[in-house]
Amino acid sequence: MKRSACLIFNPVAGQGDPEQDLATIKALLEPEIDLDIQLTTEDVGADALAIAAVERGVDAIIASGGDGTLSAAAAALVGTTIPFGIISRGTANAFANALDIPDTIDAACRTILGGVTKTVDAAYCNGYPMVLLAGIGFEAEAVELADREAKNRFGMFAYVLAGFQALRQMQTFDAEIETEDKIIKVSAAAITVANAAPATSVLAQGPSGVIVDDGLLDITLVSPANKAGAIAATYHLLQTALSGDAVDRSDIGYIRARRVKITTEPEQKVVLDGELIGTTPIDVECVPGGLTLFFPLVEEVVPTEKLEGLPNLVVQLKDTPDGEDGFGDRETN
Repeated sequence: MKRSACLIFNPVAGQGDPEQDLATIKALLEPEIDLDIQLTTEDVGADALAIAAVERGVDAIIASGGDGTLSAAAAALVGTTIPFGIISRGTANAFANALDIPDTIDAACRTILGGVTKTVDAAYCNGYPMVLLAGIGFEAEAVELADREAKNRFGMFAYVLAGFQALRQMQTFDAEIETEDKIIKVSAAAITVANAAPATSVLAQGPSGVIVDDGLLDITLVSPANKAGAIAATYHLLQTALSGDAVDRSDIGYIRARRVKITTEPEQKVVLDGELIGTTPIDVECVPGGLTLFFPLVEEVVPTEKLEGLPNLVVQLKDTPDGEDGFGDRETN
């Protein structure tokens, strides 16, 4: 019996040919999966379609589109055990990259067909489901400036341009950060609370290596003294993200917590999984194992021999008939 799944497809995502993309997905999946295809519209988003699918009791949900589509669909699945398939067709594909999901249609479909699932953490921010991150200050300003036209025209570079625009308007703010065991008061230009984040989400990279299934949120604080310091701090965060090392600058800090409450003075814009949701304060709580994903099958790598380089090395191969271990007869007690 074929598996079944609801496919939520955004026909205006990305820069490719959506009709061809949908035809490719159907050709790859339909031989093994009975697809209930639902298209997003200006009036009906991926969140509403996913909620309706959950209420129908579907076996699985697959979403295809940009990060907004994927995050909106995933939000409806937080706290359920319904497997979620990701087929990225957006500008940044941050969602797939953060969760180590292939970001090509072919590889993403193969992942779904493989049927392997993995649970990862999710979170709630001010009552809204969160899969990736919440940004306060600089990051929220940059996301707001990277409009749809710019992303369609410049792709990922749109975020770089928006970042420079936001940098010209950068202002610091006073923040109070409350976790389970401490209260921190600090002046900052950006605070990012990450459940999962790709390396391109530079301002989330304080600990450099956001773990998606550790039951904790990663909070990065960026507190540059001036715009030159902000540029240097951002560049350092990019370097550490690429190298896998934690940050080592006096104007960048990071902590981990299960739950965090942040208030600011003055109020700051808040971006949640790429969408502006309002202003501070925010209350973010991790939901360990809150989302089930179709995940690539990772083959265990068994170390092979390594003898090269040893001094005075001599290796003699033994002729061993089939079925014998090469050690001759042994007595056993």
